[in-house]
Amino acid sequence: MRIEHHRPGTGVTPVQRTSQASRQYVVVAALTLAAVALFMLGCSAGSKPNTARAATQMAVPVAVATAERKDVPVYLKGLGSVTASNTVSVKSRVDGQLAQVNFTEGQHVKKGDLLAVIDPRPFQVALDQAQAALYRDHAQLKDARLNYERFKSLLDDSGAMSRQQVDTQRATADQLEGAVRSDQAAIDNAKLNLVYSHITAPISGRIGLRLVDVGNMVHAADTNPLLVITQLQPIAVIFTLPEDSLLNVSQHMHKGTLPVEAYSRDDQTRLATGKLLTIDNQIDQSTGTGRLKALFDNPDDALWPNQFVNVRLLLETHKGSITIPSVAVQTGPQGSFVFTVKADKTVAVSPVTVSFSQNNVASIASGVAPGDIVVIDGQDKLQAGSRVDPHMGSGGANRNAESPASQAQPEPISATGAP
Repeated sequence: MRIEHHRPGTGVTPVQRTSQASRQYVVVAALTLAAVALFMLGCSAGSKPNTARAATQMAVPVAVATAERKDVPVYLKGLGSVTASNTVSVKSRVDGQLAQVNFTEGQHVKKGDLLAVIDPRPFQVALDQAQAALYRDHAQLKDARLNYERFKSLLDDSGAMSRQQVDTQRATADQLEGAVRSDQAAIDNAKLNLVYSHITAPISGRIGLRLVDVGNMVHAADTNPLLVITQLQPIAVIFTLPEDSLLNVSQHMHKGTLPVEAYSRDDQTRLATGKLLTIDNQIDQSTGTGRLKALFDNPDDALWPNQFVNVRLLLETHKGSITIPSVAVQTGPQGSFVFTVKADKTVAVSPVTVSFSQNNVASIASGVAPGDIVVIDGQDKLQAGSRVDPHMGSGGANRNAESPASQAQPEPISATGAP
């Protein structure tokens, strides 16, 4: 048995010391638990803003556009070359010295305008000579006819003249009549040469550069012309389309005139508007295309011969079609679809049927209604039910509706339907 010795003067027994240590341990543990609880409470309170921020970051920013109902023109596109309706190389039809030029380079002239004059004096002299010869031969013819009448009377009345003399006189009169006719032909030829010495415009058009200067001798056999006149109003454009499109074009031609528009090389500026004239009578086997010819009034000379242009043939117009930007249309295992934004800013997958499409516009047959908001950018981060932060995009159907250029010229739709 262990005997505890009590230290005098302390007044604390060993049992009391053990009780005090236990109470201190309990207090420390309570304080520790309280501190841990407060720390957890603070962490819980501090995590609420972070959770809100995380929820905000989960909204995917996307660009959207609104589906619209409007008339959609269906165009066929081709590459064409401008061809003058008429081009005339003006040459001299007589030989002589170029005495006068009455035109300036680049001038627009009308048919019959005097362009140049070749020295007319030699042709006037030839005309005077032919007229003098006609006067002489006509006098001889008159005398021969009178003698023939006399000889014939003497033969009939008294037989003083022989039949041979009468016949000879008649032949002389006929010869002189032939000479008179020849003289008249010489006069007509001299007058014609005199007319040819005054060169007039055979067609209305624009004069190019002058090729011969005043004072030069010109000949009817010269290879180079005096000038070239090109008819620019109206003017033609010859363009090509795939052979598969020709039957459709031919069918629409029977229903009425098809408008044609010519655009610049960059396909941004509309140069002129005309109408389809005809389709060529054969297909080019090497390219599988057919040639078509369109006619343009060209009042402002926007088209020039041999100019390359982009041609848009208006085949038909679909009334009241639903259009969206073509970038909104996605392709999946089940076919084409779009992401539509709902009122709660979540997206839904909407299968669509595309009637016609082009670079930035698609005509939708089913799956989208006018006023629906579709995603046009950011689809790769979306799935059904994703929350989005939408903002209106700058492209697509909305831009075309607001742009003045698109009001003047709607965006063309290709005639190839979507599968």
